[in-house]
Amino acid sequence: MDRPGRLVLLGHPLGHSLSPRFHNAALEAAGIPLRYEALDVPPVDLPRVLQSLRAEHAAGNVTIPHKERVRHACEVVTPLAARVGAVNTFWTEDGTLYGDNTDVGGFDAAVGRLLGTRPSSVTVGLLGAGGAAAAVVAAVERWPDSRVLVFNRTAERADALCARFGSVAQRIGDREELASAHIVVNATSVGLHDDAFPIELEVLRKDAALVDLVYRAGETAWVRAARARGHQALDGLPMLIEQGALAFERWFGRAPDREVMWRTVQPS
Repeated sequence: MDRPGRLVLLGHPLGHSLSPRFHNAALEAAGIPLRYEALDVPPVDLPRVLQSLRAEHAAGNVTIPHKERVRHACEVVTPLAARVGAVNTFWTEDGTLYGDNTDVGGFDAAVGRLLGTRPSSVTVGLLGAGGAAAAVVAAVERWPDSRVLVFNRTAERADALCARFGSVAQRIGDREELASAHIVVNATSVGLHDDAFPIELEVLRKDAALVDLVYRAGETAWVRAARARGHQALDGLPMLIEQGALAFERWFGRAPDREVMWRTVQPS
């Protein structure tokens, strides 16, 4: 594809304020004369903004609350984005809007980083049923002999997600049913704005690994408490970095310097 004319993050930058920092570091390291900028786009303005970006031959990422709507706005999506039902990475070619989902690869890499291996024969407990949750299920679908238990406050959304991934996903009606999960994933916004827990740690297996897709400076309270209790746990930063690196590969056809990206987010 041709080099993008502009790079942007669409959505609400809260919780994703690092993206411009590590993307711009990667662009500078690669000698690419572009800047990555975050655009806080209210849902009502999304169609207008997408039309303008299409005209600018733009590319970029999508965060909450736009991933599912951008998937429907794209004329062409990758099979993976179609499977997930959400787009977090987009670009334009000859006026056509393309979409992909690099959250799946980002989550897969984050779990590998946490466990030191790719999981198999595991039960994943999933809190949430939106676009990020769908990316988690799509990743688990690739793990041998594994399944997902989905809890969401709105049962209809959980049912819809499980219907799409019926071979591996099952809705549960009570958080406490996650007690059997080997890996527990928070794919909700709980903990983004405060120190609330998506689920109490006492409910979970003592050897459960925890992944919080929320990123906050200094980690979320849930991750800190889980690690203090002896759990393997990480927040959304590794997934955020890796999905960004995979998006970079989509836009420019080459891998970014991941070490440079990581150095920009390490405490000085």
